[in-house]
Amino acid sequence: MDAYAWVRNGDGMVGWGEAARHKADSIGEAEEWWRDLAANVEVCASLDDAPAGAGLMAFGSFVFDPDNTAARSTLVVPRVVLGRRGGRSWVTRVKLSTDPDWPELPTASVPQRPRGVKVGPGALSGEQWQAAVARAVSLIAEGRLDKVVLARDLVGSAETEIDPRWIAGRLARDYTRCWTYLVDGLVGATPEMLVRRERGLATSRILAGTIRRTGDDEHDLNLAAALSRSSKDLEEHEYAVSSVAQALAPFCSGLHVPDAPYVLELPNLLHLATDVTAVADRGASSLALAAALHPSAAVCGTPTVAARALVAELEHLDRERYAGPVGWVDGSGDGEWAIALRCGQILETDPRQIRLFAGCGIVAGSDPADELAESAAKLVPMRDALGG
Repeated sequence: MDAYAWVRNGDGMVGWGEAARHKADSIGEAEEWWRDLAANVEVCASLDDAPAGAGLMAFGSFVFDPDNTAARSTLVVPRVVLGRRGGRSWVTRVKLSTDPDWPELPTASVPQRPRGVKVGPGALSGEQWQAAVARAVSLIAEGRLDKVVLARDLVGSAETEIDPRWIAGRLARDYTRCWTYLVDGLVGATPEMLVRRERGLATSRILAGTIRRTGDDEHDLNLAAALSRSSKDLEEHEYAVSSVAQALAPFCSGLHVPDAPYVLELPNLLHLATDVTAVADRGASSLALAAALHPSAAVCGTPTVAARALVAELEHLDRERYAGPVGWVDGSGDGEWAIALRCGQILETDPRQIRLFAGCGIVAGSDPADELAESAAKLVPMRDALGG
């Protein structure tokens, strides 16, 4: 289904159809293709005061590790895009040289709720995944690395084809503070912005350190206070923030890194969060910044090379585009690239099935049972969207 989405708190963009597509081996290669395409497109309306994303734009999704996946990264230019931001709305239509007329707004069918959904284990059982966490902790204790992020998957099966628009709609409704995305069957709602570039300002939101909410406001307030003092979670968070700041530095000036994180409250979880801001160099597009930042310690670990190797060894799964950059870029290079978390990938070979992903940062103080519980909490949004 040629439907695409990027929505947060009622603003964003949705797209239909396909005017152009590029399968990429790397973010850098995708940027070159996009730069060439944007330079050769005729724009038929003034964009001087238009919001970022108006006019020519592409939705994109990139694999986590090109060396350990059968999946491909992609940029897609929709035929029609509806956008809204800050009280302003727009429509972008792309007319190919072979088109006799401008494409009309599509008549969309009503998203259908998946029927008969059942969720089962993926590559590893819960016990096997805890053993992988324990192995990672032992290697950290030996000094092999400081942190590694280990993911696990579940497999959902439905009686009918899974409509990703249904899932995206539920996530956008229930998780308004997250970025809900839909690109080529990858659908989710992520709280983590890898990088946003708009009018020269670059912003990155880092999340690392998580605790599950109870639903009791007073108790959750105490949990938030405990999270902000947790040496294990603060250590995990510091690695993630440091990796982002170091990656941005060659492409930006005026880098601002807050002294301490804040607690980001989501409906089901509390996260330690830090927003890093900087002035992007004129030639540094959002895609170039995303390429420099990925993979951050928040989704891979540190040191990066050692952590990536351990991910491939212990997870026993193909992450595909999970934990890779997902978002959009416009003709000027502005854009938003989040990390594809809290998501699922509908299988191309069988659209009645979907793989659900969640990951946890493992450091010296990690407990396998606690990490399994945290991963289960991170799977709740997708499980609810599928069956709620």
